[in-house]
Amino acid sequence: MFKKFLITDSSPAQLFIRLALGVVMFPHGAQKVLGWFGGSGITKTLQAFAGMGFPAWSVVALMVVESLGAVLLVFGFLTRLWAIGIGAMITICMFLSHVQHGFFMNWFGQQQGEGFEYHILVIGICLALLIKGGGALSVDRKISSGGKHGYSRRSSRFSQ
Repeated sequence: MFKKFLITDSSPAQLFIRLALGVVMFPHGAQKVLGWFGGSGITKTLQAFAGMGFPAWSVVALMVVESLGAVLLVFGFLTRLWAIGIGAMITICMFLSHVQHGFFMNWFGQQQGEGFEYHILVIGICLALLIKGGGALSVDRKISSGGKHGYSRRSSRFSQ
């Protein structure tokens, strides 16, 4: 069962979207966990989210998905798991904080907040990774193929 969850093909398409998503998500996690990139670190992040009514467990889950999940996504380890986590997280964020501001991002400072167009892109990427897996150069591929690297059309289907 575990190997079926990891099945993927050797397509570079999933590699590129996996890398893009991991590289974009990691700085968000690093802000919350490490205080990098102008972030506040774990303690202040927990306090800020608690002030918004979020239970501590959900904030810890968010920090794990955005930091550890993003790094493991870059390596293609448990790609589908991290795609589900990031997809769920970004969907919640979109509905709680962005839908009310409309579709577009606030490029010119003329809206009350950021819209949800970015979130739709992330959700689309997550769905593609969920369907096709990690692709070329992924740990998932190495594990599910038993170390073999040949392309097999049948191995590209998650539903086997």
